[in-house]
Amino acid sequence: MKASDGDHRRLRGDPAFAVVLTVRADTQDEAMSSLDFLEPGWGVAAVSAGLASGSQQLLVQVDDEPALRRLRQAASRHRRIVSCVDRLWAMSAGGPVRVQPRDPARPAEDLAFLYTRGAGRLAAAIAAHPDTAAEVTGRPNRVAVISDGSAVLGMGNVGPAAVLPLLEAKAALYAQIADIDAMPLCVNTGHVHGTDSLVATIRAVAPTFGAVNLTGFASPACRDLERRLRIALDVPVFHDEQHAIPVVVLAALRNALRVAGKDLHTARIVVLGAGVTGSAVTRLLLHAGARDVTVCTGQTIVGPDLDRLPEHTAWLAGLTNPRRLHGGPEQAIAGADAVVGLNTAVRLDQRVVGTMKSPPVVFALAGPPPAVGPTAVTATCHPDHPNHLTGLLAFPGIVRGLLNARAPRITTTMLLAAADVLAGWVGEDALGPHRLLPDVLDPRLVSTVAAAVAAVEASRRRAQPAEPIGEPETVPESNARTAD
Repeated sequence: MKASDGDHRRLRGDPAFAVVLTVRADTQDEAMSSLDFLEPGWGVAAVSAGLASGSQQLLVQVDDEPALRRLRQAASRHRRIVSCVDRLWAMSAGGPVRVQPRDPARPAEDLAFLYTRGAGRLAAAIAAHPDTAAEVTGRPNRVAVISDGSAVLGMGNVGPAAVLPLLEAKAALYAQIADIDAMPLCVNTGHVHGTDSLVATIRAVAPTFGAVNLTGFASPACRDLERRLRIALDVPVFHDEQHAIPVVVLAALRNALRVAGKDLHTARIVVLGAGVTGSAVTRLLLHAGARDVTVCTGQTIVGPDLDRLPEHTAWLAGLTNPRRLHGGPEQAIAGADAVVGLNTAVRLDQRVVGTMKSPPVVFALAGPPPAVGPTAVTATCHPDHPNHLTGLLAFPGIVRGLLNARAPRITTTMLLAAADVLAGWVGEDALGPHRLLPDVLDPRLVSTVAAAVAAVEASRRRAQPAEPIGEPETVPESNARTAD
């Protein structure tokens, strides 16, 4: 089912809410004109398919589930519509990933040999020398994509079964973009609170994998989960909110400031959100050389004078807000060069953005796109925005590099190297307000990011002793508490 004239990405409506209608008509124009029930805002396109004479297929996109129900009801009553197929359901039938043998053409006797005596010999070799597993099993190229469904795509706690489509889609992306064998794992810990059971479960299955990718875990427990697994496992633990998003934000912010004629080292930056992602973004910005970062938690500027700060916020109080600002987000944003919005505590509209230094850099990564003036350099989390900041720019290449280097963990230096690749990808001739980062499907991107990450691991191994496995590297003192 392929749209011909109007590719679904350019149609009105949301591609997730679309149906393919088979209509009795001799031409596409006749089929379209017969759909007298279409509502304003719905998108329609012809579908190229080998149909019998007298039938046409049309793709119709709407905005949400209620509109989709209205569309189905109208189609069921229309005398010329033969069928109405949910496009997403048809594409998702059976799931997007499956396991296949590496060499499907092996004769039956070879398969029997590998399964019996051959497997026994390999098992004995691995038992004697565990490193042998990297040579004769798929572990070095296998990633566990794990979630308990407690925080999914802004929908909150949907549970482990409902998060499976997200995990399968991510596994498919790993396979298609980075040639990684990813396995979706939904974890159901029942009513057990805390991270003990999650840590125990993931540790139990870890010998199967060369890396672990955590996603869709609720905050702030996900921070403790990542920390404990990072210490306990001998493979890297990747967390979208603490690794992919900070890398993409740092790369995009560097380039946005360049477009605005500013520099990361001297710019005054405000981060709205002191949760897991906000803390990780701030930490990476400081490591990258940002010296004037102010963080807001809810309606309050983080500073050392705040009482009873949680542990993850206390370190922010000691290393940010060099101007000793007081008040809330609007006071922090006034006079700033850039704002990274990771929560909806304040609406980044023309009034608020108008108090920033011109031209402002505005990243609205929570809520609707910012309503700002034409001079602003903006980025959002919305796919239809030209500067769509997505972890897909980072995680395939980073994890590919970790596997290639057989790295035991992720380091801040690796994340900085990945951000350098993304920031340097767009040349000066192409860099502009509407082009900050590379295309997610650029065929060279994953291998280049992977090479940068693997080079960091190779350098670390040459510079023995190895860094201890534990908390992330501390922020350089020169980047803390200094303002120009």
